[in-house]
Amino acid sequence: MKTDKKAKIGIYLLPNILTTMGLFAGFFAIILATKGQYAEAAIAIFVAMLFDGLDGRVARLTNTQSAFGEQYDSMADMLSFSVAPALLMYFWQFADLGKIGWLAAFIYTAAGALRLARFNTQIGVEDKRHFQGLPSPAAAALIAGWVWTQQNISSNYDSSLTILSWIILVGAGVLMVSNVRYYSFKEINLKGRSSFKLLLLAVLIIITISIFPSAILFILFLAYTLSGLLMTIIDVRKKRKSKKRFQAI
Repeated sequence: MKTDKKAKIGIYLLPNILTTMGLFAGFFAIILATKGQYAEAAIAIFVAMLFDGLDGRVARLTNTQSAFGEQYDSMADMLSFSVAPALLMYFWQFADLGKIGWLAAFIYTAAGALRLARFNTQIGVEDKRHFQGLPSPAAAALIAGWVWTQQNISSNYDSSLTILSWIILVGAGVLMVSNVRYYSFKEINLKGRSSFKLLLLAVLIIITISIFPSAILFILFLAYTLSGLLMTIIDVRKKRKSKKRFQAI
C-alpha cells in the first residue's frame, strides 16, 4: 500500500520576526501620520529601515535565507518604504492640494513598487557593488528625514515648503525607477577583523547623529541621493571623452 508523504514546509523564525517588526513600524507610521503625529511617524519609518537592514544581514550571517523571506521582505518594504512615506507626506503637506497632492503621493508609491519589482527580477544577476536606481529605504529615509527636520524647526506651513516637499517626493520617486547607479555597501565585510580606528569612527558618527538626529539623517541621505547623480555625471563625461579619443584616432 502506497502512502503519500507531504513534505513539511517551514520558515526561518529569526529573520522573519525582524521583517515583521519592520512591517509593524511601517504600518504604525501610517497610523501616526493620520493622527497628525508627523515627527513620530517619520521616526517609525527609520525604525522600519533599521529592521529592514537587520533581517537580511541576520539571514546571511545565520545562513537562514529563503525564497519566502525574500518575498516577505519585499511586501514589508512596499508598505514601509513606498506607502508609508507617501501617506506621511500627503497628510503633512498635500491633503488640501486636491488632485496635485494625491497624485504626487501615488507617483512615489508606484515608483517604489516598480523599483522593488525590478530589484526582485534582477536578484543573482545584478552588479552587487551598485544599485540601479535609488533604493526604496534610502528614498523613504530622505522623505522621513525631511518631515522630521521641518517638524523640529517649525510647525508653520507656507507655500514654498509645500512646493519643495512636492519636488522632493516626486524627485525621489523618479530616482527610484531611474538608471542612476548608487553604491550598495554590500562589499563591507562585517565578519572580518577591522581597524580600531573604524570602531572609533562608528562611535563618532553615532554621537554626531544623536546631537540633532533629524537634520543629520536628512543630510546624510540627501548626500547619498546626490552621490548617485554625481556618479552618473562623471560616468557620462568619461564616456564622452573616450568617444572623442576613439574618433580622433
